[in-house]
This record gives sequence, C-alpha cells and structure tokens, in this order.
Amino acid sequence: MLKYILASAELILMVLFLISLPFVNMGNIAGVAVSLILMLITLRFDLVKRLWSVTGGRIALCAAAAVMLAAAGFGIFCTVKMLQARNVQIDDPAAVVVLGCQIRGDSPSRMLKRRLDAAHDYLVEHPDVPVIVSGGKGSDEDYPEAVVMKNYLIGTGIDEERIFTEEKSSTTDENLEFSFALMDELGLRRDIVLVTDGYHQYRAQLIAERHGADRIGSVSADTEFRFIPTYWVREWFGIFQQLALK
Repeated sequence: MLKYILASAELILMVLFLISLPFVNMGNIAGVAVSLILMLITLRFDLVKRLWSVTGGRIALCAAAAVMLAAAGFGIFCTVKMLQARNVQIDDPAAVVVLGCQIRGDSPSRMLKRRLDAAHDYLVEHPDVPVIVSGGKGSDEDYPEAVVMKNYLIGTGIDEERIFTEEKSSTTDENLEFSFALMDELGLRRDIVLVTDGYHQYRAQLIAERHGADRIGSVSADTEFRFIPTYWVREWFGIFQQLALK
C-alpha cells in the first residue's frame, strides 16, 4: 500500500513539471527525470535490492545516493536564498531596474506585465526615483522589450521623463551590465531596486553584485503557478553557475 501512495505522490510531482509545457527548459527536464527515477525505485525496489547484493551495485547505489543528497542539499540552500531575496527593502535607491521578458507584438507578455505592474506600484510610492527598463529585441520580437516596457509604464501614468531604456541586452547578465553603464552615464549611484519575478531575484542579485552594485533592494512580481516548479528548479542551475563565477 505504501508503495502505491509514494508512486502516486511521485506522479503528482512529475505532473507539476509537465503543466508548464510547451515551455521546455532544464527545470522541467530535471524535474521529470527525477520523478521518473523515484517512481522506478518505488515500483521496482526489488531491483535495488539485487544491486545491493553485489559489491559493484553497492558502490553504484552509494555514489548515486551521494549525488542525490548533494543535489537536494544544494536545492534547499538555493530555495532558502531565493525566498530571502524576494523582498529586500533599501532606503533612497538611485534607480529602479526592471528586467525584461518576452513581448507579444507591441504588448508585454503576462509575465512581463506582472513585473511592470509591480514596478508601477513601487514608482507611485516613490515618485522621485527614476526607472530603467532593460531588454533588447529578440529574434522573434518586433520591438526591443525596453520600448514596449516604457510605453506600458507611460500608459499606467508613470511620467515619461522618469523612464530610461536599455535596449541592447539579451540576457540577465547583459540587463544588469548595460543598465549599470547607463546609470554611470546618468551620474547615478549604484544603489538599485531590482524588479523581476520572485524566483529570479537571488540570481539577479548575484549578477548585480558581480557588476558592482553597492546596495540592492528587490520588488518581486508574482509568477503563474504552472511555471513555478519549472522555473524554480531551472534557477538552481543558474545559481550554481553564478556561484562558480565568484
């Protein structure tokens, strides 16, 4: 009975990583792979017993268990850091930096709209802080993301004079590198409030620190539920890469 309860839980876990389809990335690939491995172990535990009965099998199982424990530990570490980074307040920021995301024609995608709405609320509460909208033109996009982002914020009532565009970047690393270069041109301190999805904040902050940020606050947009497991796990791979660069 316990075997089938565990298998059902593992099946539900796999479904959580499949509901983000047709979007495919390392997050749902890893999530589905781990779910299938756990289901195989649960349903065919007799195979594990057979492997354990021979020396080579014991070595292989111990090695696999060590890898899985290390991965689980790193995932827990990342999760704690990601949760802590979601909403960090700083006083007197020099600028708000909104990280770009996919656009649809001349409109922001749902994910990007949530980021812009979160930025709007912060900008209304802090009327003296300028904002940099950051994002270039992807191969499947008609306009630079920053242009669409600026137009959206203007449409919500944010003064155009407060909005500066960074229109060349194609990655989070470039978002922040080029935004800081623009801030230097404008004579602004490198004290920023980052606006992005909550799952993305910790990695973005690591990148900002690498590019010379002095202080970093955060305002996090909500993420659609069906994308959270996939993008959350994908971030672990990105965080590992950033920590390796330190």
